Amino acid sequence: MARRGLSLFLLVVGLAGLAGCSKFGSAQRPAWRKQAEEACFARRLVALSPYVQPASHDIDGPSICGLTRPLKVTALQNGAVMFNSTQTLDCSMVAELNDWLATVVQPTALARFGQNVVEIDSMGSYNCRSINHQFGARLSEHSFGNAIDIGGYRLADGRRITYVHDWTRGDPQTQAFLRDLHGGACDRFTTVLSPGANPFHYNHMHVDLAMHGMRSTGPRHVCRPAPRNTIAPQPHDNLPETPDFDDDLDIAQAGAPPARPALATSGQSVAVAAAPDMIRRPPPRPPQPLTLHAELRSADNLPPRRQPRGAMREDGAYAPEGAPSDFDLH
Repeated sequence: MARRGLSLFLLVVGLAGLAGCSKFGSAQRPAWRKQAEEACFARRLVALSPYVQPASHDIDGPSICGLTRPLKVTALQNGAVMFNSTQTLDCSMVAELNDWLATVVQPTALARFGQNVVEIDSMGSYNCRSINHQFGARLSEHSFGNAIDIGGYRLADGRRITYVHDWTRGDPQTQAFLRDLHGGACDRFTTVLSPGANPFHYNHMHVDLAMHGMRSTGPRHVCRPAPRNTIAPQPHDNLPETPDFDDDLDIAQAGAPPARPALATSGQSVAVAAAPDMIRRPPPRPPQPLTLHAELRSADNLPPRRQPRGAMREDGAYAPEGAPSDFDLH
C-alpha cells in the first residue's frame, strides 16, 4: 500500500513537471534582457581581461533561462577582488558589481578596518531555478545571470567576514560594515535582500538588476531590510581626532589693529597703565587757528599758548608786550 502511494506521488510530480515544461517551453525570454546585454557591451561598461572572459557559447534553456552573451568571471576590479569560484554573470551585473566595489565596498573597508576587501565569497550566480527554490514560484533573476548571492568577504590580512555570523554577532564595526555595504547596494541594484529580509536570506545578501517597474524618479528598488544609520568608523592609529581650528586670518581683511595700552611710567602703577581708559583726562580744547607758535608747540606736543601782544617801534622792530614767558619759544 505504501509503495502504491509512493508511485502515485511520483506520477503526480512527473505530470506537474511536464506541465511546467509545456508552460515555459513555449514562452520566450523577454526581449529587454538581450537588449540590456547588448547595450552594456556597446557602451563598453565591462572590459574583457584574464579575469572576465566570454563563455564559449550562449546559454539557451531549459525553458526561458539563459543569457545571450554570458561572462565567466573569476575576479573583479581587474583582479584586485577575487571570487571564491568562477561566476557566470551578464554584462550589466559585472559592471554594477565593479562600481559597487569601487564606490562602496573598498572605501568602507578602508574606513572601518584600514584595508581592502580582496575576495568575495559567492553562494551562487547563474542557476535556472525559481525564486527561493520554491515550487510554483516565478523564475529567479539567477536564471538569467542577473543576480548573485554574497556570503561574505575576505580582507587583505586574511580576516573573513560572513553574513551568517557577523550581521548580528560581529563586533560593532563589523556589523556596521555589512550594513553600510547593504545600504550602498540598495542605491545601485534594484533588488537587495540581506539577513532579516526573510528566512531564505539569513546567511547571505542577494543583489540583482530585476525590472520592478518605474517610478517618477527612476526604476523601482526593493531593499530589505530597510537601510539604517550606523556608527562612525573608528581611527586606526589609536590617536584622538584632530580638534577643530579656525582658518588663518586674512590680514588684508582684518582692518586696523586695536590700540595698544601705554606702558606704565615711573610715576604710575601697573594697574593704571594696564587700563589707560580709567585715567581722568581734561576735556579737549576747542581747535585754535594755526600760527607759527602753535605749529612749533604742536610739534613738541606742548599746549598752544596765547598769541603775545606788541607794537612796532619807530626803528621797525617788533616790541612784544608782557612777560618773557608769554613769547618764549623754548
